[in-house]
Parts: sequence; C-alpha cells; structure tokens
Amino acid sequence: MKDDILPLITAWDGEGIVVRHDAPTGTWIFIALHSSLLGCPTGGTRMKVYPGLRDALRDAMRLAEGMTHKWAGLNSELGGGKAVLALSRPLDAEARRGLMHRYGRLLESLNGAFCTGADLGTGPDDMRHVAEVSQFVLGVDQKTHASTDPGPFTARGVLAGIRSAVLHRFGKEGLDGVRILIQGLGGVGSPLAGMLAAEGAHLLLCDADSSRAQRMSQDLPNSHIVPIDRVYTEKCDVFCPCAVGGILNEDSITTMGCKIVAGSANNQLLEEDDADRLHKWGILYVPDYIVNAGGAMALTLMTQGISEREVLEQRVDRIGEAVANILEEAAASQTTPLSTARRRVDRLLSRSRSARNRSTQS
Repeated sequence: MKDDILPLITAWDGEGIVVRHDAPTGTWIFIALHSSLLGCPTGGTRMKVYPGLRDALRDAMRLAEGMTHKWAGLNSELGGGKAVLALSRPLDAEARRGLMHRYGRLLESLNGAFCTGADLGTGPDDMRHVAEVSQFVLGVDQKTHASTDPGPFTARGVLAGIRSAVLHRFGKEGLDGVRILIQGLGGVGSPLAGMLAAEGAHLLLCDADSSRAQRMSQDLPNSHIVPIDRVYTEKCDVFCPCAVGGILNEDSITTMGCKIVAGSANNQLLEEDDADRLHKWGILYVPDYIVNAGGAMALTLMTQGISEREVLEQRVDRIGEAVANILEEAAASQTTPLSTARRRVDRLLSRSRSARNRSTQS
C-alpha cells in the first residue's frame, strides 16, 4: 500500500492527507485537506468500491482541490477538503452504521480540521450516524439529528446555471422546448429532471439503471429515454452529467452531440486540456465546481443559522448570476469558461495567501 500511494502524496500541492484503515469492514479512509486559506477545509464524504487504493486517493485529492475552487469561486469563507471511504465490499446496514460511527469519531478527533456532508455513495441517513458521534457534519441538526438532503439544492443551482448558459449560447430566455439530456437520475438528476420538466424542457433521460429511467420517463411530460451507448452522441442542446466524473475526455468530446455541458457531477473533465477541446469543438462548458455548488452552499448557510427555505433557494439561485458573469468574461477575453473561473479563484487565493503571510510576519 505504501509504495502505491506515496508518489501521489509527495506530488500533491495540498496541505495534508489523513489515512485510516477500518479493520472491521476493510475500508480505507482518506481525508484530503487541500487548502485552509479561506477557512476550514469542507467537503462531502464519498463512499464506493474502487479498483485500487491509488484510485481512491487520487479521487479524494482531485475532489478536495475541486472544493477549494468551488468555495473560492463563490467567495465563501471555507477551504477545500474531501473524504473518500474506499470500501472493500458492499456493506449491509449494520456494518455501514458501524463504519459511519467510527468515521465520525475520526472526524471528532481532528477537532474541526475538516467538516463534511453527504456525497456520492452517502446520504442523509449516513450523515445522521456520523453526527451521532461528531459535531463536524453539515446538514444535520445536532440536537434532533434531523438531516437535510442537499440534492434538491444542488439541482436548483444547476437549473439556474443552465438558464444562464442557454441565454448566453442561444439568446433564449427560459427553457421551453430546450432539449436537455440528463446522465444519472440519482439524488440530483432526479429532482433536476422534475424542475426542468416544469419549465417546459424536452428531457432525454439516461441512467445505468434502465428501469429507473423508464419510471421517470413515464412520470414526466415530454421526456424520452436515451440508451447508455448513445449518451454522448445524442443530439441535444444541453448535456447535463449528474453521475460520475472523468467522462469528458479526448475520446468522448469528439463524439458529443450537444452545444452546452452543465451538470452536477464533480470533476467532469478527465484533464484540464479537455476544456480547450470542448471549446474547439464548439461546446460551451460551464465549470462543474461553480454550477454544482448549490447543495454545499445551502448546508453551509444552514450552519450559520439561515434555515428559511425561501432564503436558501434565493441564495442558491445566485449561481445563475455567477455562471452568467463567467461566461460573459470568457467571451470577452476569448478564453474558456474554465480558465476564467480559475483566474477568479487564483486571484482570491493569492490575496488570502498574501494576507496570511503578512499576519505571520507581524
């Protein structure tokens, strides 16, 4: 294990990695702390079976860096971090609960160095179990242990971003008749489909579970199913990835039939050069860490005492303004939206780094 992951750790520009092996389940826990420049490293906890430890650690690192960019892009006083629970096997309910408790005690021992919430593979029930032993959990009331599902808030932010992207790309107000392909109908893709249907979009639905896509298509007007093998080539206005990352790469981009990419999946680009490939292919890419920030934003606001749903939704809707500004600046400077978003992030982090250095020297 050591020889496998040490090169990744030594090459990383983050602040630290917490590693723990959970003997009862055989799970490896990686907490990647990328940056505390803006505040406490904060990000979700992902849980899945990975091909190997390197894959799990690499995922944690990339996701943690993405959280740094997400918080900075939203001008939030939080830092970037992410946790990955790399399972050795699927767990039953009892084993899963035990793992969450032990993970929670690990979080508590870090004394606020990392704060977390639900992510791919974990949900509100998991976070309730973690919160039973740790105070450093977003979206769970510490007194009642009632939890909030971040999925609908994430979906609302994606919706706001799609509206802005459609206006920028096509000059069209609203989404009536816009062909939108959703890849992944889980905790975000499902509520997003309902929101888009309510705005009159023509939905194309794709999910690894074909029966789930079938059920949703029957419930939503003006929707059709797209087979997995046609998810990239299908002609559409907007491709909305809401499942796994790394799907936009040198091979897939040249086959894509969309005009816009805007979705909730983290790390959609396999590598940063893929943003340039999308641009050259005439596809408008909305940076994922900007458009998918709604759930994280809402849960963070709740920890600050803002609980009125209308207020939370209004704040999440501002993601549309952020997307519009980034797209306009990118067009004016003839750069990709990703480059524009990164420049904004780098400027903020540079100011924070300078302020920290001045404080240390004084």
